[in-house]
Amino acid sequence: APNPHNQQPWLVDLSADGEITLLVNQEKLLPETDPFSRQITIGLGCFLEVLRMAALEEGLTAQISLFPEGSDAERLDERPVARIRLEPTEAAPDPLFAHVLARRSLKEPYDTTRPLAPSVLAALKAAALPDTDIGTSADPAFVDEFREITRAAMEIELITPHTYKESVDVMRLGARQSDASPDGIDLTGPIIELGRMAGFVTEDALLDPTSMAFQQGLEMTTANAITAMGFVWINTPTNSREDQIVTGANWVRVNLAATAEGVGFQPMSQPLQEYPEMAALYKDVHARLAPNGGTVQMLSRLGYGPPVPARPRWPIGAIVVNA
Repeated sequence: APNPHNQQPWLVDLSADGEITLLVNQEKLLPETDPFSRQITIGLGCFLEVLRMAALEEGLTAQISLFPEGSDAERLDERPVARIRLEPTEAAPDPLFAHVLARRSLKEPYDTTRPLAPSVLAALKAAALPDTDIGTSADPAFVDEFREITRAAMEIELITPHTYKESVDVMRLGARQSDASPDGIDLTGPIIELGRMAGFVTEDALLDPTSMAFQQGLEMTTANAITAMGFVWINTPTNSREDQIVTGANWVRVNLAATAEGVGFQPMSQPLQEYPEMAALYKDVHARLAPNGGTVQMLSRLGYGPPVPARPRWPIGAIVVNA
């Protein structure tokens, strides 16, 4: 399931007979870029939707009770996110489940010579749950505008010390770090390995705005934003924890539909983040995408890009407690 910074913030408690309790791992919160745990909650909604689809594959329906002991709007705490009971069903499996293992967040440049067909955008909209406020656009003027908005937002996150440090803290530099901690932002491959051997790619260098590692990272990251060929976004009328969970269900469904269409998909969550340095862009995006009010929960760029490997994941034993 997709989740912010590949934090994999879920813990699954199996101590109660016939019941699954979903908890959030308090060590995986992102207080600088996600101060109200909104994005982490969306990631947990993605997890629950993949669980629901996986259950259907086994002839089971997942009866999900959200926040059975209540929740805090300021941050996620130790209380359960959901309790799930599995019961037999004759409902058909969800066809989107076939794409779960192939799904990616494609953080590479997109092919700017390949436009998105209207049928692709229609398929993404059709994948969302009923009554979802979902928007799409491949209009050139809109795309140009949001290329610049998302580029500027990514730059703000990277040049703001407290938000950028949060990302660097969860970066895994090279295969050895990635193997030891298969979560976070994995930076692997020959260039990274050579840079580490030469001493150019280090945590200190990445945090130094004058370093080559920082400047190249800034250039590469923001350059990707301006190759977007379309956008998809999801709004909710309010911003409750339940809204955020449903957004996650919709988000993974739309990502899976993009996978089925062979379309690259990268969340561009930066202009939707609620910290002071992003306030102006946050207000601007909401005025454009939610002019009648509500919360823009997710925004993603779309386009055609190269195949990329799956990101590292912790094994099941690392997330299951009290089995």
